[in-house]
Amino acid sequence: MVAAGLAVSIDAVGNIRGRRAGRESLPPVFLGSHLDTVPEGGNYDGSVGVLAALEIVRTLNDLNLVTKRPIDVVNFSAEESSRFGMATIGSKAMCGKIDLATLHRLKDQEGFSLYESLQANDFAPDNIQQAVLQPGDIHAFLELHIEQGPVLEQKNCPIGIVTSIAAPTRFKVTVEGRADHSGNTPMALRKDALAAAAELVLGVERIAKEVSKNTVATVGYLYVSPGAMNVIPGRVELGIDIRDISMENKDKASSAILDLIDMIAARREVVIRQEQLCDDVPVRLSGKIISTLVDAAETADINFIRMPSGAGHDAMNMATITDVGMIFIPSVGGISHNIDEYSRMEDICVGTDLLFDTAIRLAQE
Repeated sequence: MVAAGLAVSIDAVGNIRGRRAGRESLPPVFLGSHLDTVPEGGNYDGSVGVLAALEIVRTLNDLNLVTKRPIDVVNFSAEESSRFGMATIGSKAMCGKIDLATLHRLKDQEGFSLYESLQANDFAPDNIQQAVLQPGDIHAFLELHIEQGPVLEQKNCPIGIVTSIAAPTRFKVTVEGRADHSGNTPMALRKDALAAAAELVLGVERIAKEVSKNTVATVGYLYVSPGAMNVIPGRVELGIDIRDISMENKDKASSAILDLIDMIAARREVVIRQEQLCDDVPVRLSGKIISTLVDAAETADINFIRMPSGAGHDAMNMATITDVGMIFIPSVGGISHNIDEYSRMEDICVGTDLLFDTAIRLAQE
């Protein structure tokens, strides 16, 4: 960003912003995404959007073109939820959705809090309110992202213009049974925490299928204790991720899963505790920005489809304070959150061209 002539700032939670000045002191157009990924993740999720945004300002520099509005390249901090269980931390902080108490409450597997992590990395979590932007502070936000699914590739289409974004509800669940000898404890007298957890895992899958075709639910991890072959598991921790583009259906799935937890606990005589980590709201993206993207794509003769996003993104938080648009490019094989994740350079270039054309239109308003 510095090499591209941008004025760089880093806020209390690590969001990085680089500003290219405009002709007038107006609210800027934000372009960007995130650079962090999941364990054993790929090289394209998020990163493509940050690099494309940087390429936009480099191209403007090459053309010696100064836009009416400033353009900010942004790298949101901690978009993935791998460590602390909450996704899109950086953009939530920027939109005033995280307070100091949340920073202390969120902890990783070693009991290290998000607050402590920020301090250890020389950020200033006590100043989190200084990171908050208000409606009107930003003119618009555009995010280029890989699809993370198979639809564009199956339709042989280079561009998806996103109309809405599903949002997650997440629970950390702890099952407390009793660790006993695997040989001397009769089946009828066991309080097997893992057996109870296994029933819950399959129930989560079943409930998602029953609620709606757009509902998805995943148990992404299991930690089993004591973890020995000849010991009945006494404790299991697991994480549940529920998503839908409909808040009503997401709530319906969440409620059914909580009812299932109570039923399993009573029938198996185990204790099951759950903590809700987040309950984000699905969003519809700006009709104005969608129209601008459509017009830019048609003008450039770029084939596109309108589509929802099943994955959450920083864009869903930004939509609470400004007009937001999102561009998808194909993911080869639909693979994402996997080291085999890949998007072709020709698709990245088409997406970046559309990002450039749309950003210029917005920055000249």
